[in-house]
Amino acid sequence: MTRVLRCSLMGLLMSALFLTPLSANPVEPAKTGPITNLPLPRYVSMKASEGNVRRGPSLTHRIDWVFKRRDMPLRITAEHGHWRRVEDRDGQGGWIHYSLLSGVRTVIVEEEILKIHSRPDAAAPVNAALEGGVIARLGKCGPEWCHLRSGGFRGWAPKTNLWGVSATELRD
Repeated sequence: MTRVLRCSLMGLLMSALFLTPLSANPVEPAKTGPITNLPLPRYVSMKASEGNVRRGPSLTHRIDWVFKRRDMPLRITAEHGHWRRVEDRDGQGGWIHYSLLSGVRTVIVEEEILKIHSRPDAAAPVNAALEGGVIARLGKCGPEWCHLRSGGFRGWAPKTNLWGVSATELRD
């Protein structure tokens, strides 16, 4: 009896693996963190003005980096207990304690000079110009534009010129 059951299960597995049409494109479920159940990857910012970035998720692991920029946007790629694996816009990073991170969203200007407009339209009046590397607070985002605040100025900028927001992300 057991042997017949195994053959039946094996047959089902084989047919599922090999008889699936090549044109089938299953939608992958969104990956979420095992600790927070929040999406991975996701963006956060540095809460502290300094944070040790370690090789592994504990205090016993060696410090590889020290992030020294408050409000710097980071991308979380993994979770383990109270630790989050993060990377900066250059892809550098490691494990950092969650208490050093904030859910407040910021972005880094990726363009040499970024004009922020009064409306999400390239023809709209320019409110200010931000230099490359400036960190701005992230507000609403549509399909192509995001609202930013920095240095007392507010305005809209193209999403493609910012690091710290995904291309498909929409924010209210």
